[in-house]
Amino acid sequence: MPKKKAEEIKVVRVTLVKSPIGYSKRHKDTVKALGLRRMHQTVEHADTPVLRGMLAKVAHLVEVVE
Repeated sequence: MPKKKAEEIKVVRVTLVKSPIGYSKRHKDTVKALGLRRMHQTVEHADTPVLRGMLAKVAHLVEVVE
């Protein structure tokens, strides 16, 4: 099976725009698993179905740029 080259892999930028304080532990853990620690911090991830599921869970807390 051929591997994808670096330019073929889609990258998604995720920014924490709302604090997870006051939300369930599940939402807090998802934000932490995304690598977000502080407000307005941005991280980049490869676009995968697993990532999309995590983003759907905390869509009200993050901003996503493809």
